[in-house]
Amino acid sequence: MPVQSLALPDADVLLDAQFLSLDAAAALLSELTTTIAWRQEPIKLFGKEVMQPRLTAWYGDPSARYQYSGLALEPYPWTPALERLRSQVEAATGTHFNSVLLNLYRSGQDSMGWHADNEPELGPTPIIASVSLGDTRRFRLKPRDPQRTQHAPVSLELSAGSLLVMRGYTQRYWLHAVPKTARPTGPRLNLTFRAVTPSS
Repeated sequence: MPVQSLALPDADVLLDAQFLSLDAAAALLSELTTTIAWRQEPIKLFGKEVMQPRLTAWYGDPSARYQYSGLALEPYPWTPALERLRSQVEAATGTHFNSVLLNLYRSGQDSMGWHADNEPELGPTPIIASVSLGDTRRFRLKPRDPQRTQHAPVSLELSAGSLLVMRGYTQRYWLHAVPKTARPTGPRLNLTFRAVTPSS
């Protein structure tokens, strides 16, 4: 299946549904779920502190410090598996990434609320390359300002081995989320590769 370009105004979104083979995706899921230093941390949401409804981990170059939702993240060093996957993603996108945020959704009750990856460390037009492993989950996109960007919300079913790339002004004008689901679902691991401007 060729790489699909989504026809969204004020956005540049690409989907490669078969970036990794199913066997490669399954092997990587098994390795990462057992070797990554997973954490569940409190974040600030509407002025209140709540636990993230998923497990997370931040890996990257030593200078790739990152802040979001009141968290200040110091990267763990790259593992061999993450290094290999980074090389594959860089070759596919023509972009250098110095960090990756991993999100482990343990069941359908784990989720990610509406947000944009628009922190200052990512620059004005960040390229976010997102690899999905494990069970298929729905990924939602909607305009940040429906008056400016007049388009209905979009739903994508991100399956194991898929690569979603968001670039250009996508983070400025669009929000994205992974909602909860009532249907039985197993673990889903998502890795979002980023280029963070090193902190001074």
